[in-house]
Amino acid sequence: MADSRVHSPISDRLTSRRGAWISLGVVLLIMVTLFGAFGSATAPAGNEQAPPGAESTKASELMAQFPDADRQSVLVVASRDDGATLTPGEVDGLEGLLPVLDAHSNADSSGPLLSEDGKAAILMVPIEVGETNTDTAVIIEDLRADVADQQPAGITLQVTGGPAFGADVAASFDGADITLLVVTILIVASLLIITYRSPVLWLIPLLAVGLADGLAGRLTAAAGSAWDLQFDSGIISVLVFGAGTNYALLLISRYREELHSFADHRLALSTAWHKTVPAILASNVTVVLALLTLVLAVIPGTHGLGIAAALGLLVALAAVLFLLPPLLAVCGRKVFWPFIPRPGQSRPQGGVWRKIASGVVRRPVASVLAGGALLAVMATGLFGTSVGLDQVEKFRVQSESAVGLEVLSEHFPAGEAQPIFIVANCTSADAVLTAAHEVEGVVRAHPVDTTNDGSLTKIMVTSQYAPSTEESLNQITELRESVHEVQGADAVVGGAVATDLDARDGNQQDLWVIAPLVLAVSLFVLVILLRSIVAPLLLLVVNLASAVAAIGAGAWLSRVLFDQHALDLQVPLLAFLFLVALGIDYTIFLVHRARAEAAARGTRAGMVEAVAHTGSVITSAGIVLAGVFAALGVLPLVTLGQLGLIVGVGVIVDTLVVRTVIVPAIFTLVGDRIWWPSAPKPRQRESTHEPRELTAAAR
Repeated sequence: MADSRVHSPISDRLTSRRGAWISLGVVLLIMVTLFGAFGSATAPAGNEQAPPGAESTKASELMAQFPDADRQSVLVVASRDDGATLTPGEVDGLEGLLPVLDAHSNADSSGPLLSEDGKAAILMVPIEVGETNTDTAVIIEDLRADVADQQPAGITLQVTGGPAFGADVAASFDGADITLLVVTILIVASLLIITYRSPVLWLIPLLAVGLADGLAGRLTAAAGSAWDLQFDSGIISVLVFGAGTNYALLLISRYREELHSFADHRLALSTAWHKTVPAILASNVTVVLALLTLVLAVIPGTHGLGIAAALGLLVALAAVLFLLPPLLAVCGRKVFWPFIPRPGQSRPQGGVWRKIASGVVRRPVASVLAGGALLAVMATGLFGTSVGLDQVEKFRVQSESAVGLEVLSEHFPAGEAQPIFIVANCTSADAVLTAAHEVEGVVRAHPVDTTNDGSLTKIMVTSQYAPSTEESLNQITELRESVHEVQGADAVVGGAVATDLDARDGNQQDLWVIAPLVLAVSLFVLVILLRSIVAPLLLLVVNLASAVAAIGAGAWLSRVLFDQHALDLQVPLLAFLFLVALGIDYTIFLVHRARAEAAARGTRAGMVEAVAHTGSVITSAGIVLAGVFAALGVLPLVTLGQLGLIVGVGVIVDTLVVRTVIVPAIFTLVGDRIWWPSAPKPRQRESTHEPRELTAAAR
């Protein structure tokens, strides 16, 4: 048997008989200490949509200076179950609800205001909103409970408006993190059992990655609190599970391969660790650096996600490199039961993958054209795709506030539930009012409050357009242009719709800034790893095409399967980042092995060998990653469901088409020139002798 061991003091210490127990104890002690130190950390609950310097943000900051700035109106929308006109008696009955509503209000409730068609009425309830949407959700829940108890027969009452929307978003996540975690663990466990065909082995990587996820959650919460970061913890959990499991699959796959060469499982594990660390490190560094480019994002949630997710992936890397090996060393070779690899057994030769790779390299032109045609067809899904969801579309399952808004829009000016606010100097308030009335689509505009020092006036504007529609967004632009022309007013336009407009502009800016940086980071890592220029450039072009195709396919599937006609604002950027950065993972796994094999066999045969040995592990890793991203679909927001769908589709296509067909075909067509300006160094001929045990010194 060939002894392909390469000396590595670190891997020997992690896997030797005594070193494994010491390493395991040290790593667990560090993790327990960190769990204890940061166990009570909680990340900021903010969820700001617009950039800090946006006009809507400035308007919010100015509105905080007004008396009762924490007071916002909730709307109770009333309509008959049969859709008929409300009778005078029913209207009087609604007026009788005011004392009930006042119990939840810090000012007098008003209404009912009857619609022109007489089929709906609204009651306005000023409430004191909490510091977070979660706090407000408690108030809204109590209000809805009392409204339901007093609901007249034949009348439907729905609580809606800005505070109710925020509360519904917060309430929809009650228990969602636990659900996501359970679903993710079940998916990973199921796929690991299928991959390893062992009732025991799957527990070890799942334990290591699960501990990493728990620790990452606490560290990122502490970082978020210390640096005032906003991010979605569900995405971080998915990244830690997905990437961590991928690293574990690569290490354990090479470990199983080396067990066919070494009688001592510790020596096999040490060798596998040393041979896979470069690819795992390069993979992790690529994704971490790509995520850190998000610090340049202007959208707070995107900015915060980059730092927190990068920290989470570093924790996953540490767990796989320093916790998983001693766990495997302590458990020994029998952990692979019932299919225990032993020296003398025939090595798995990747029969199916070898046949596929051999077929690809025999017909490289046809393979490239076929793979390219598939990506082109997928990319056509981008045609007709728009970006930006309104409040109603953001929920996977419609909330009471969303349904109430629909009823409101049918019978009242559509902008009634989400008014626009203008803050201007008091001395110019009349001129600003006149300018606002001149804008098309403005139903009414009137002052609603003045600061205590009499310097600022807040003006509420009601639009006839439904919030976040194209007409509504264009109206914000026209309104801003109109009031900005008022000399000395220093007027700013804010409110939910204005925030949405600024968020769209900010997300578009982030896409054009971050996307090129992600590509540059990926190219840099590939150049360093492969010591080549040609291969990284070609691989990056293929990866870019694959990412664009996946976004197109995901957008099309969202329209066809889920009737979602637009992508949410953050989806294009985050999907692109994950697809490129995580796709590079599989490129690294494959091409790192191909370069090593090319030194002995040449580029063409080396690629066949690389696909044969990595095809199974890359496919398994891709399916696991797609599965954990699909778990985002259990969360209530369309944003996360769309992200999970696009990345899941992209990873599967990247695994089965790009790494299996397109990349081997390109390497075959270019040949040894793919490694220019360097060339793989020929490996020394491996000595042939019987497998040996670790010496006492090695132990």
